Amino acid sequence: MTSLATKFGKVGVLYGGVSSERDISLMTGTAVHKALCGLGIESIAIDVQQNLIQVLSQHQLDLAFIALHGPGGEDGTIQGALQYLGIPYTGSGVMASALAMDKLRCKQLWKGIGLPTADFVSLSENSDWQAIIDELGGSVVVKPASEGSSMGMSLVETPQQLCTAWQLASKYDAQVIAESRLQGEEYTLSVLGDYALPSIRIQAQSTFYDYEAKYISDKTQYFCPSGLSDKREAELRQLSLDAFQSIGCSGWGRVDLMTDANGNFHLLEVNTVPGLTSHSLVPMAAKAAGMEFEELVYRILQEAL
Repeated sequence: MTSLATKFGKVGVLYGGVSSERDISLMTGTAVHKALCGLGIESIAIDVQQNLIQVLSQHQLDLAFIALHGPGGEDGTIQGALQYLGIPYTGSGVMASALAMDKLRCKQLWKGIGLPTADFVSLSENSDWQAIIDELGGSVVVKPASEGSSMGMSLVETPQQLCTAWQLASKYDAQVIAESRLQGEEYTLSVLGDYALPSIRIQAQSTFYDYEAKYISDKTQYFCPSGLSDKREAELRQLSLDAFQSIGCSGWGRVDLMTDANGNFHLLEVNTVPGLTSHSLVPMAAKAAGMEFEELVYRILQEAL
């Protein structure tokens, strides 16, 4: 791969940022930068904070590897800036990034085209908390519409808990949604180009797969292969690719899903810039497919061309 590295020119690894997921982004960007250096690709790590256009212009990049998580990195903002500057970049474009980041509108789109996702409502200070609890089946997940890593997320079962959860989530985003809680298994499916990597089944020790379970705890269990039959794996793969492509995603990403009490798959969200840390799921799936980390990073970069 080193002999081909010159075709990429100077690659800027954009990481850090100012979102609540900054710490995770720093880990992702550091790992990516190290991998690019190992491949012999000229790269520079750029902590994206202020004066973005000026900073990017100064470095005269040939290509950008986006390692930014959350608002500002996954919502089309950085993608738009790079397009304005004429710099090719990894991952999805402006529209797909914005749609994937906005869970409310993404779920509205999926409902509209008949893809399965849990019932949901948008919350506000004028919401009828009891009516929403009843409508969504008594056990409800509350989350900011445009955050990742389970930031501001709560599980609730009473009107008072729902109101409190809305107040917490609204500190992260003005748009908050409540979903019916799914009681089955949790899965994730990584996408590289048009190819689906092996699925992963996630088993968290905590009540749900929260920030600590994702990035800190060593008790969270990951099963890859996930233990699904060939038929069920194919079903999961096709649903994930349909969801990924329905909002215009490209390059690479990850689709998160859960099953209901009857074992039916339901879409949770699409991550257009998933983590690439020691606890991250895309590298785990890639390894199960026989792909080491450096090759994964190379393949993601290649998709940008």
